[in-house]
Amino acid sequence: MNATLRRAMRWHRPLMLVAAVTAPFVVLSLAGLVFDDRVLVGAPIWLKPLKFAVSIVIYAVTLAWLMTYLPRTRLARWTATAIAILLAIEYVIIVGQVLRGRQSHFNIATPLDAVLWGAMAVSITLLWIGNLVLAFFVMRRRIGDAAVTWALRAGTVISLAGMAIAFLMARPTPEQRTSMSDGTFAGIAGRHSVGVVDGGPIMPVTGWSTTGGDLRIPHFVGIHALQALPLLALALALLAAWIPVLRAESARARLVLVASAGYAGLTGLTLWQALRGQPLLHPDGPTLLAGGALAALVAAGAVVALRTLPSGSE
Repeated sequence: MNATLRRAMRWHRPLMLVAAVTAPFVVLSLAGLVFDDRVLVGAPIWLKPLKFAVSIVIYAVTLAWLMTYLPRTRLARWTATAIAILLAIEYVIIVGQVLRGRQSHFNIATPLDAVLWGAMAVSITLLWIGNLVLAFFVMRRRIGDAAVTWALRAGTVISLAGMAIAFLMARPTPEQRTSMSDGTFAGIAGRHSVGVVDGGPIMPVTGWSTTGGDLRIPHFVGIHALQALPLLALALALLAAWIPVLRAESARARLVLVASAGYAGLTGLTLWQALRGQPLLHPDGPTLLAGGALAALVAAGAVVALRTLPSGSE
């Protein structure tokens, strides 16, 4: 049995099981979008299960692969298994609430809704802690060449920051806190949008607000650093066959570090934009200026990274 096959057989099974069970819900959710015309909080009711199914499959497979490079300690294995269970719990509640025609996130309108949202909130918190534990192993491990190693380290840290943005969403707005005390509370404590009420006009596919800020945008950007940055490292390795300067491992590693800093900046920029109640597609002057400065810094960093290679590099 060759090394590649042995490594493939070590992919974390509980995470792969969660991915395999969740994957059919991508198709089922698409069918729901076609045949179920219900709308919940301004969006097709099956849009949330679709987005979460895609995200969970990608995340679970990524983590299952990553586990083959981490130490096979009980702590690492149990943490990954706990993450798989928590992902399953969260998705079961999301689908269950859709079948009931109820909002899953932030909903405490009835005792059952409150229990389900409480379970989700605990799951989200424990998921973050679990990822923090695995990040400790990633930061201490060399995985592949320097470019891949730094891509995974940076991707893990930025992903943790992206996950943490979920805690901002769970905070009741000032209006919701006021309604809790004056007897007009509608049962929702938390929000995705900033500056507008959830349920307004949204972008197709993503469901992000087109009239206000949306915290799901930096949440999405940050979380998927764990896929984007390693894919960049892989792309650079493939391009090395045609671009001589990329044949030097140090060149690829430096470019990954520059890209990681830029990706972290992009996550922060989208968070800043969302917190100011600004739609993604309608940036104001300061946002455009900051975005332009970030792009210029990344471009300059890439040039410097390639021009300051150690002597003797190919």
